[in-house]
This record gives sequence, structure tokens and C-alpha cells, in this order.
Amino acid sequence: QLQLVESGGGLVQPGGSLRLFCAASGFSLERYNLGWFRQSPWKEREGVACIRSSGAIKVYVASVKGRFTISRDNAKNTVYLQKNSLKPDDTAVYYCAAGRRILPTLVADHYNSWGKGTQVTVSS
Repeated sequence: QLQLVESGGGLVQPGGSLRLFCAASGFSLERYNLGWFRQSPWKEREGVACIRSSGAIKVYVASVKGRFTISRDNAKNTVYLQKNSLKPDDTAVYYCAAGRRILPTLVADHYNSWGKGTQVTVSS
């Protein structure tokens, strides 16, 4: 059974950093594009970052460019999201997703497998 499990969320002060992890089981992530999405009670689900199966292409939503970095380790079957200079607006449940389109996108419908999410709260 395909499964994605996120971890690394928590409470952090504004300006702080967190690193999110998403580990896959039941399948290899090697041929999948991977994306990170987030959703808060006051916003629609938003694509944050995505990375091509090879790792050669990365796409970010404008609001996180220069602050967040997506990366992957296919040998460990894991994708990461390094989040720096965090702001209260970054507060959300963060989900990772896997999809098989030719190019990675920030469109949720382009992903087939989803994790259950990890809560990130940015507050002083």
C-alpha cells in the first residue's frame, strides 16, 4: 500500500526555521514528482514547492521563494522542505504528495498520493 508520512512540524517563533520530512513506504519515490502543499482554516489549499523526479527542476510559490528549499533523497525515499525566516502566515497543515506527470507543478489535482499532513504553527 502506497503511503506518505510527514513529520517535523511544530511550534516555532517568527524568523525561526523548521525542516519537514516526508517518507514513503510501499513504493519507491524515484520516478515521482513530489510536492509540498499547505492548508490553513482561513485559506484554500496552496502548492508551496515541488521537485521533479530527477531533482533537476524545482518550483516555488512566490510567497516562499528565497525562504523555503525543497530537496529529495531517492536512496532514503524521502523528500524534505527546509523552511527559514518563517512568518505567521506560514502557519498551516503541510502535506506532501506524489505524482507522475512529466513536469512537477503546484496543482493539487496533478498528484495521486497524499500524506495526512503535519501541523506548523508560527507564533510568538
